[in-house]
Amino acid sequence: MRGLRRVVRPDLDVAPGERLLAWATTTDGVTIGGTRDAFYAPERVPWEQVEAADWDTETSTLRLSEVGSWGATRPEHTYVIDDVDRPHRLVQLIRERVTASVVYQRHVPLAGRRGVRVIARRPPGRAADLTWVYEFDDDVDPDDPAVRLAAAEALAAARLEVGID
Repeated sequence: MRGLRRVVRPDLDVAPGERLLAWATTTDGVTIGGTRDAFYAPERVPWEQVEAADWDTETSTLRLSEVGSWGATRPEHTYVIDDVDRPHRLVQLIRERVTASVVYQRHVPLAGRRGVRVIARRPPGRAADLTWVYEFDDDVDPDDPAVRLAAAEALAAARLEVGID
């Protein structure tokens, strides 16, 4: 048949048992991609550790930020994509897998609209392995004892709502 061509998977080293589902090539020749369980570039970043990803169509730039620790700079990776057709499938996979890793998310106001977000995330296929994190809004001091107490209470309520404890 005309128009059909075989898609050859790139040689990107993924963990045993994982299969590359979508990929793209950067302008410097590096292959990046995703499996059901993680993003590879070429280091492995599990989906539950990906905070966000943004795609800029005009510059063909993918920005991926990892979940960080409070007070530390959040790891962020930027890739300028060379391949025009592949990024859309990869961006779609990233959004799907990151969204699927979020089990619970609730914003708890502390002062007006500012507050803390309690989030539970899990690796694909392992519902029992939840990781709980806080995300504080700008101008909320996580070292403030009242904020710490409110965050702890929000976490306890969230765990009860999810059925843990």
